[in-house]
Amino acid sequence: MKYHHKPSGSDSLREILPREPLLLMGAGPVPIAEPVSRANGVIINHLGDTMSRVITGVQKMSQYVFQTKSDKIIGVAGPSSAAMEMTITNLLWPGRKVLVLKNGTFSARFGEMAEAVGADVDYIEPKTQPGYIEARAVKNALKNKQYDVLTITHGETSCGVLNPEIEEISFLAKERGVLIIVDAVVTLGAMPVFMEKWGLDAVIAGGQKALGSIPGISLVAFSESAWGVIENRKNTIPHWCLDARKAWEFWGFHNYHYTAPVPGVLALHEALNLIEEETLAVRFARHSMSSKALQEAIKAMGLDLYAPEDMRLNSVVAIESPDSASNAKIRNYMSETFGVEISGAFGLDIMRIGQMGEQCRAHNLFKTLYALGISCRYYGVDVNIAKAMSVLEENLAQDPETFVP
Repeated sequence: MKYHHKPSGSDSLREILPREPLLLMGAGPVPIAEPVSRANGVIINHLGDTMSRVITGVQKMSQYVFQTKSDKIIGVAGPSSAAMEMTITNLLWPGRKVLVLKNGTFSARFGEMAEAVGADVDYIEPKTQPGYIEARAVKNALKNKQYDVLTITHGETSCGVLNPEIEEISFLAKERGVLIIVDAVVTLGAMPVFMEKWGLDAVIAGGQKALGSIPGISLVAFSESAWGVIENRKNTIPHWCLDARKAWEFWGFHNYHYTAPVPGVLALHEALNLIEEETLAVRFARHSMSSKALQEAIKAMGLDLYAPEDMRLNSVVAIESPDSASNAKIRNYMSETFGVEISGAFGLDIMRIGQMGEQCRAHNLFKTLYALGISCRYYGVDVNIAKAMSVLEENLAQDPETFVP
């Protein structure tokens, strides 16, 4: 039997990857702790007794992290966008009306998905950018039209903006019988999110961001109200893999739906276990202190933060690019010279530094800040690196044990 020639130019990962892994300090994915990494290298039977115990553990720990009593928590074999799509395709269909609160790339994605399933879609946008959606604007919109669903991104990753009036917005939605879907991808596990207390109906989380796990697996938690709509809907759900009722056969009864991403589920279990061990209160304090210390240090360096303080997202810090240098060049220099990677943005001239999970460690902050300063200086930006490092040290010294892994 004759075989084709070996393809030319096919390199092994040993040749493709850098000698040392990059320090991932962008908007995600994030560095993972050793127990998460170890779990990600394990394969077990996706329908066996061990997997059943793992699934039960993921759901119970998720109830703590989501702050909900609902047991309708489902893992999705896909990125956070797949989890978004599960909520949209299960709760919306032709004739259903949705109000999309849009203040960035990911909040807009809800609208794209809703339009794709034939829902009647309206948008609210902030008057200025960067900006968040005010509760009073939502109140006016809800007075003028009866909606079935409202979507909001708690933390808009694309521009580093928090929607701080989410609790009041949810209350307004509840008053009118409107279900509220929330993207909490960069907030759940890093900042307070209270699903039960705030009255949220579907909350989305991605493994690779604030939960501190790997890309490719996400979570959705449904309220009993949302689950009732899903159970009682008459139309066919257009996405077989993302049909929540079919998925519940696996996540609720441990029956076959499709072959689960076993290593991802195991990694997620360990990431949730680390959050539970640390406790939410301690974890939120660590993330808040770390982010605020970084923000103060960046300002001391002479750079400007993009979002005003009253809407600034702690888990993704957005920095205005210096007028005298390309942010792409600065980021590339950081990566190539110091092995530190931060993010650009989607159509905005900003740089973004993540503050999620293992990113919020003192040694990672110092390395990132130094790499940013030297890279800016290399391209002619006048920055005060010494002052920035001093301010960072001063802020972190308030509680140094918080930042020990």
